[in-house]
Amino acid sequence: MEMKMRCVCLVLGLVLLMTVSSDSEPHGDGHPVECCFSFSDIKIPPKRIIKVEKIYFDCPKPGYIVTTVKNKFCKHDIKELTI
Repeated sequence: MEMKMRCVCLVLGLVLLMTVSSDSEPHGDGHPVECCFSFSDIKIPPKRIIKVEKIYFDCPKPGYIVTTVKNKFCKHDIKELTI
């Protein structure tokens, strides 16, 4: 019984050590950081737009991320931005 407990503790310790020393990242190289799954119909005045970024090609839905002073919006098309 004591030997089984030592083996279990040794295995759990090794798994914990492997987990802590892992070099993996939540988003590995080549994976998108931001994707849009729903899109806004709001018209955004050009003077409020800080940045427009195209969504990565491997996201499930194509579009753009529009950053304003207060929020980020997902848009299907950049023609929809102005009033």
